[in-house]
Amino acid sequence: MKNAEYVTFGGSGLDRAAHIRGDAEKLGQARQHPGAKCLLLWRGKVLVKGEALDQLGFVSMTHKLVESGPGGSVEQPVFLGVSDDAPVFAADISGWAADGLDLSGVGAFVDRSEQQHPDLPQGHVFAELRRIMTRLSTRDAELAASAKAVIGWHETHRFCARCGAASELAQAGWQRSCPSCGAQHFPRTDPVVIMLITYGDSVLMGRSPGWPEGMYSLLAGFVEPGETLEAAVRREVLEEAGVPVGAVSYLSSQPWPFPASLMFGCAGEALSRDITIDPVEIEDAMWVSKSEMMQAFAGEHPKLLPARKGAIAHFLLQNWLADTLD
Repeated sequence: MKNAEYVTFGGSGLDRAAHIRGDAEKLGQARQHPGAKCLLLWRGKVLVKGEALDQLGFVSMTHKLVESGPGGSVEQPVFLGVSDDAPVFAADISGWAADGLDLSGVGAFVDRSEQQHPDLPQGHVFAELRRIMTRLSTRDAELAASAKAVIGWHETHRFCARCGAASELAQAGWQRSCPSCGAQHFPRTDPVVIMLITYGDSVLMGRSPGWPEGMYSLLAGFVEPGETLEAAVRREVLEEAGVPVGAVSYLSSQPWPFPASLMFGCAGEALSRDITIDPVEIEDAMWVSKSEMMQAFAGEHPKLLPARKGAIAHFLLQNWLADTLD
């Protein structure tokens, strides 16, 4: 594998077994498999366990929260695939009220809270995926990202976009079908470019309003319909920072289930160091040299915090510093 494929949420070789999604008999056999297991999600948070919360907390398919739980955005468990010869599913139990538990961080930019369901073993808690993503194995990270993205899609696509009627889950959770007009809808993935824009030995960094003090990242933006990745890179950087970009190349990609993006990491050569920010798009932008970035990674920069571990921005910057981009 290329070094670029080792980004967090990168492919782990999961067998998604798409051929059985539409086969009711085989799907039933998968659910009854003695090794079948289910990952529970609650309000977008995944069930994890372990002293360091570094393992997914699977339950059996016969667990009461799977068979008759409080419900959520999907009507039945979603089939994720086969891992180590065992079928893996995901179920949403967002209908659980979590009465009396700390809910102050749920949905916030930073959520350090954990919720323990009374019907789950001690130490099995729901945690925000961004917080624990770098602790998970490659396989667990792919399963968690897939589950969070597809269940999040169901939550916002309960009705047919063509006629407005309530749609129904199909293809083991990888499709919604409309019984009224026959339309078929599939999980959405939004393409986003994130750009390592350099000028000499400096990289362009920016921050959005509302981010924690000192938090900067690579510029990023959604790819528009009819647009190439290269064109999106040049447009976004010019719009946000007023910097023209010349040559553009692809580096790496990362599924980013917050809620459903595919990040395309690209390198771009700036044609000027002059910055003119669009205050509607970003709050600030600056050029950071390699020596300054090394300070930031060491936590010693006076203004710049280290990039968030697990995000593709951190991956690209780390490899830029090490000269190991491929």
